This record gives sequence, structure tokens and C-alpha cells, in this order.
Amino acid sequence: MMLSEEDTSLESAPTGVDLIYGLEDRPPLRETLFAAVQHVFACFVGIITPALIISGALGLDPADGAYLVSMSLFVSGVATFIQAKKIGPIGSGLLSIQGTSFAFIGPIIAAGVAVTGAGGTPQSALGTIFGLCFLGSFVEMILSRFIQFASKIITPLVTGIVVTLIGLTLVNVGLTSMGGGFAAREAGTFGSPAYLGLSLLVLAIIVILNNVGGAFLRMSSVAIALVVGYIIAIPMGLVNFSNLANLGGINVPIPFKYGFGFNFSAFIPFIFLYLITTIESTGDLTATSLLTGQPITGPKYMKRIKGGILGDGVNSAIAAVFNTFPNTTFSQNNGVIQLTGVGSRYVGLFIAGIFVILGIVPIVAGVFQTIPQPVLGGATIIMFGSVAVAGIKILSSVNLDKRASIILATSLGLGLGVSVVPDILEQMPPLVKSIFSSGISTGGLTALVLNMVLPGRRI
Repeated sequence: MMLSEEDTSLESAPTGVDLIYGLEDRPPLRETLFAAVQHVFACFVGIITPALIISGALGLDPADGAYLVSMSLFVSGVATFIQAKKIGPIGSGLLSIQGTSFAFIGPIIAAGVAVTGAGGTPQSALGTIFGLCFLGSFVEMILSRFIQFASKIITPLVTGIVVTLIGLTLVNVGLTSMGGGFAAREAGTFGSPAYLGLSLLVLAIIVILNNVGGAFLRMSSVAIALVVGYIIAIPMGLVNFSNLANLGGINVPIPFKYGFGFNFSAFIPFIFLYLITTIESTGDLTATSLLTGQPITGPKYMKRIKGGILGDGVNSAIAAVFNTFPNTTFSQNNGVIQLTGVGSRYVGLFIAGIFVILGIVPIVAGVFQTIPQPVLGGATIIMFGSVAVAGIKILSSVNLDKRASIILATSLGLGLGVSVVPDILEQMPPLVKSIFSSGISTGGLTALVLNMVLPGRRI
């Protein structure tokens, strides 16, 4: 039965959470700030990590790397404001936090390395990357208008395969950081006992706090582990503070600071990932709706989902304009809502303000830019593993009959295969090589095509 906009008696959903402040409530300033700070702690590391990883992979100088980190925070603040405030049709009007997406790291690095490998500078590589991200964001904006139909093609089986591949293919990036990063490879110190010991300590702290700590310690486990690892790395001589003296007083967001480029063959994985991000955001927004007592069926729910996904696309375009990477709804904030019992969207405005302030203060990004690769690797290896686990959870909800098992086996085999043995494509035409060099696009396209053409029910 379809519900009208006015029929609110049937549109509320049981939350399973004892809300203290609902979606439209305005908590007192003290409670608002307390909840906002917890959201910031839960999402902060996830927002800045992609910029740190990509900066290291492209060999950016510290100033450019710090600027990307700053813009990641700044844009997350702007994007969170748009989602929570809801500007016209743009935004969900929920307490939904926007942050940098992990899904795009692999294709972004591949696109950037292709530019530098052809003789371009890291800065020109960033121009191409942000051009790809900007144009790709329109895919999500368009899909937001047809989300009710997209789910018939991109089913849980396809989504689960892609999310699993995102995590598994990123493990290589995390493990490289654990060994000291690309700079350590060039210096011949990659995988030294000191690097591995430090990264494993950070990893151990996260594991321990997630199993023996209370709710707050679990939510802050990554931040705590990074701080401990950072402090230990200082006397080891792994932290270089020399670049902090050169930072200015304020970071000014400059539209397309690194130019605007495009590469069609590199664009294909971005199209597919924006498709998947659309479906993932639908799940995140549905969970937030449920937790804040909002409807999860009917026209009001669908209008909210469309607005949220449109916000995702618009925010990703804004991110590209201001020199950072695609934004998406974060799921971490749902845990904070459960913990605090505060589901008010007005808290999101304070969260947005905190992120904007952190983003325009250079010293914040500068300090994070000095995090040694082994410390970062110890945290990201479990974060990327968690992405793969999220994909496995999606797949566990699917009836893996013979048809689904064949699709899963073929997609994972090809997706992981091109990631492990990338030179398998060396003899292929450049366009084919670019499209299928990403394990995510190879496995995802395989899953999508097989799910469409093989006889049987799509699941």
C-alpha cells in the first residue's frame, strides 16, 4: 500500500533506539556539542585517510598533500551542512555525515600514475583526477532521479561483490603503507622490522580496544591507535616536523587549483563506482532514517532518499571543484546516534562547522601529513579489511544458489586476478587496459553483465 505525504500515522518506523532528541528537536548547546564532537571523532580519520594514501602514492610534496587533507575536511563540512540542512531538493534532511569515499582510491591512484608515468607532474595528475571526479558526479545526480529502477539492475549480489572487491583490492595499499610506503621502496628500507613492529602495534591497539573497551573507546579506537603510534614514531626519527614551519595562516579553498583534465578510458571505473556509491548511500540513508524514527517505505521516504543521493552527487562535484575526492554518506554516524540517543539533524550543522574550521587551519592538515606510513598502514589495513567484511555481509543476505555462485566466483576471480597480476593486460589495446586494470571495475562489470544475461532470477 502506498502512503500519502499527509498520512503520517503509518509512516513512522520503530527505531530500536531510545531517542532523547528526535530529528527535528533542537538539543541544548551542551548536548549538541557533545554529540557533534563524538561524530567528528568517529568520522575524522575516515575523511582524511584517502587523501593521505593518494598523496603518498602520487609522490606529492608535503604542501600539496597537506592541502588535499585540508580540503577533505573543509568539503566534508560543506557537504554535511547540505545533507542535514536540505537545500531545496538537495539533501536528505537527516543527521547524515558526508566524508571522502574509500571506494575511489584504487582508480584514482591508477589514473594519477598513468599521468605521471607518461611524463606528467603529480600536480597535472591531480588536475586529471579532479576532472574525472567532477564529471562522474553527474552520474550519481542523474541516478538520484531514477533510484527506484537502478536497484533492479544493481542487485545485492552485484553490490556485495563490488564492495568486497573494494576492500580486498585496497589491502595491497594498506600493506604497502605498513612496510613504509613507496618512499621506503625507493630507499631500500621497505618492510624493515621497525616499520612492521610499529604498524602491528597500531593494529593491535585497534583490535584490543574494539574487544575490551566501552562504546566510546570502540568508536575512538582508530584515533587512539594513531596517536599512540605517532608518539612512538617521534623518538624513532620517523616524524618530520620541518615542513610545518612553512604552512600559512589559513587555507583558502581555490576552485580547480590543479587544473582540469580528462581521460575517457580512465573514466569508465569512475562511472561504475558512482553507480555503486548510489546503492551504498541508499543503505546508509535508510539506516539513518530508521534510527531517527523516520519512514523507510512510502513516498516521503523515497523523496528523502532521492534528495540524499542528489546531495551525494552535488557534494562530490563540490569536492572536485575544491580539490578533493568524491564524497559519500558515512555509516559511522549511525553508531553514534545509537550511542548518544541524539538523532537531531541540527547537530549536523555543528559537525559541519567543526569540519570547516579544521579544514581551513593549515596546521591541522600539516600535522596529519606527518603521520608515518607504518602508523597509517596499521590503521588502514583493518579499515580496508572492514570494507571487505561489509561486502561479505551483503553477500550473506543473498541466496547463493548455483547461478549466484557462478557469478560470484567469476567476478572475484577476474577482479582479484587483474589486481594480483596486472601485467596480464600488457598486450591489450590502451582502452581495454585502462578499463580493466582496476579489479573493482573488472569484477563489478563482470558481475553486472552476468547478472543481466544469465537465465534465472536476478538477486
